[in-house]
Amino acid sequence: MITILLKYFPNLTETQIQQFAALQGLYEHWNAQINVISRKDIDLLYERHILHSLCIAKTMDFKPNTNILDVGCGGGFPGIPLAILFPDCTFYLVDSIGKKIKVVNEVATAIGLTNLKAEHKRAEEVNEKFEFIVSRAVAETAAIYRWVQNKVSKKQFNNLPNGLLLLKGGDLTEELQEFKKRVVIYELKDYFQEEFFETKKVVYLAL
Repeated sequence: MITILLKYFPNLTETQIQQFAALQGLYEHWNAQINVISRKDIDLLYERHILHSLCIAKTMDFKPNTNILDVGCGGGFPGIPLAILFPDCTFYLVDSIGKKIKVVNEVATAIGLTNLKAEHKRAEEVNEKFEFIVSRAVAETAAIYRWVQNKVSKKQFNNLPNGLLLLKGGDLTEELQEFKKRVVIYELKDYFQEEFFETKKVVYLAL
């Protein structure tokens, strides 16, 4: 089902196509050993995990040399798909569950990703600075904000000021109340036709 990626990202290189194409078999292999994706979703990997991760790229085109932290990456989403799409950027993936990081590292090695590092640690334990922090449905925005607010670089060179890019779903009115003057919400149904994206959003918060 890599065709769904080419529908929205038609300019993928041959290397990127090969890397994305390899993900189905790799995640089926690892998911049989370590459950990182729900059983019902593994057949919909390209739509519900890979393309969903790449939604961030519709709202933010990272410039080369951007450093990105993926908080609570689970089995590697959104970090691995974004690292494939942006080979000139560096990605640091962290998760508090060690076996999930094992999967991330195995998958990244298998497809030859050299711009990604993954470690078993909590976001609060990360000491480096990043231009952007990404995350997918890990925790409420306020919690992620607390974890990473001191980890954002002062060096600005992207089209948006440095900050958070979070993949979220549903009604966020209450969750975003304290940030309402600072937040931008991108409705993914404006970019993607599939029903899955009807209530999905990218939340951007400058830090």
